[in-house]
Amino acid sequence: MTASPPAPPQAALPEFWPAIPDRLEDLGIPRSVVNDLILRYLWLHGSGTLRALHETLKLSFPILETVFHQFRQQQVIDVKGMIGNDYGFTLTTGGRTMATARFEVCQYVGPAPISIQEYHRVVKLQSAKVKLSRNSLRDAFHDLVIPDGLLDQLGPALIGHQSLFLYGGTGNGKTSIAERILRIYQDTVVIPYAVEVDGHIITLYDPVVHRSLPVSDETRDARWVVCERPCITVGGELSAGMLELQLDESTRVFISPAQMKANNGILIIDDFGRQVLSPRQLLNRWIVPLDRRVDYLTLASGMKFQAPFEVMVVFSTNLNPHDLADEAFLRRIQTKVLIENVSVEVFDQIFQRVMENHQAPCEPGAAEYLRQRCCAAGAKFLRACYPMDIYRLVKAISDYEGRPVRMTHSTIDRAVGLYFAKNENATE
Repeated sequence: MTASPPAPPQAALPEFWPAIPDRLEDLGIPRSVVNDLILRYLWLHGSGTLRALHETLKLSFPILETVFHQFRQQQVIDVKGMIGNDYGFTLTTGGRTMATARFEVCQYVGPAPISIQEYHRVVKLQSAKVKLSRNSLRDAFHDLVIPDGLLDQLGPALIGHQSLFLYGGTGNGKTSIAERILRIYQDTVVIPYAVEVDGHIITLYDPVVHRSLPVSDETRDARWVVCERPCITVGGELSAGMLELQLDESTRVFISPAQMKANNGILIIDDFGRQVLSPRQLLNRWIVPLDRRVDYLTLASGMKFQAPFEVMVVFSTNLNPHDLADEAFLRRIQTKVLIENVSVEVFDQIFQRVMENHQAPCEPGAAEYLRQRCCAAGAKFLRACYPMDIYRLVKAISDYEGRPVRMTHSTIDRAVGLYFAKNENATE
């Protein structure tokens, strides 16, 4: 029987979620950054209220009121009246001139950034700490068939949250294992919408890769988003530029690189060695961050700054590690785990798991027959992916012919014939 999936973790308030600042001096960013955000908001929307600014910029009312009274005294804004207990206001002619100038420099209108120093502090406090046993790790990989020996190799690496090298033949589950590592974490983290460095704004929270949770606390700083620990996968598309800050020329806003978005979580380098970026380039770029947990990024002005590198990097490859990296780099990846070709017993377990999960009837001895047909078709080793891949082809054939899915010798033969490439040079 397949194991029942573990209950999803309950979202809890992160221990290190900063308290809401009520004074400009406690924000940790220049006052000019706050002023510019408000000016750009009013320029873009035409008018505003303190409530609207609070919802968009994620700043407390005491801070907004301070800037509001300052702008009113300086005749930057013009109060048009009251909307309930709130002020309605617009830019004056002079205020619009100022806002236009600021909008040309940067078009960011969103949650106020946090300082890079505060980001360093919180990321360090949120570094992953887990306790694992073979049983708890087996629960995390409940939907995979993994021998105890492999679990015992993975466990120590995951407890230390060190970088991990998964290698071995293609189709044996390296990527599937890497993607499920995130399940060992039962806690939540906070991720800032944006970070400020030398007056520049760097966006960080990305709803495409960060999974936010519906948790709120009015005493906590809303410039941070409560999320599950991130897990980001990059494959053959990885280029040198993806590891650096990207400046959006139209908005003049910096976009953080993949490793920065993955802080406090996992970054999977899938099919390592087959990227646009050569292995040597990647290894040279990250040899210091992997060792010191600090990355170095560069603004458009040429200014370099430190960013935290509190991330577990999982390299997944079907190439020989010694052909990809030298000894100095491999030393910094302290755990290398070989994902071996599956045994007959494991292959049959995977086949049975696939059939049960998809409620697909099959002839007696279908798993053994599939093994025989794969070997006859040219497979040198049994692969963990074969049962699922062949099932999908059998289902496609059945759907095409308008009949129920059934794993028989005949349907397996047809699927295997489609799955394996024929050797055109073979003697007929």
